[in-house]
Amino acid sequence: MNYSGKTQMETNLLADIHTKVVHFPIALFTTYAVLEISGIILNKEFLSKSALLILCIGVVTSFFAVLTGNQAATDFTLWNNESSTLLNDHQSYATYTLWFAVFICVLRIFIVLKKKMFGPIKYLFIFLALVLIFLVFNTGNYGGDLVKKFGIGTDVIRQNETK
Repeated sequence: MNYSGKTQMETNLLADIHTKVVHFPIALFTTYAVLEISGIILNKEFLSKSALLILCIGVVTSFFAVLTGNQAATDFTLWNNESSTLLNDHQSYATYTLWFAVFICVLRIFIVLKKKMFGPIKYLFIFLALVLIFLVFNTGNYGGDLVKKFGIGTDVIRQNETK
């Protein structure tokens, strides 16, 4: 058992699925941005409603991505200065992305319930969607560098750690 009361198998499972889970919020937040911007520009309510649904699902999957990512970082043991810096940047952007998406989701639900999605408020969501894409890109870029440069989350590294 580790400090959280979970067995090694349970923590490895969380760490192992990070590389699979993480692609869901990337795809969903990107799809959200495309639907949100298209719905506003084309004035199509169906696209805007779809965007909100995709955003909400993206937020849920983002929580799982952060949870599994934290476990993956805990399980990795071959840290050095460069990989630690990359990890810190990746974790920071992942956290910003998660909470920014939660903020957009809550604001978007509030606006829909109050039926205030018109005028300049619509265009605010174009800006927010673009900021979210910027955050997703940077999170993924740093995460990709962790895999590409240091092999984090790969079977090759796991084999080296056990030697």
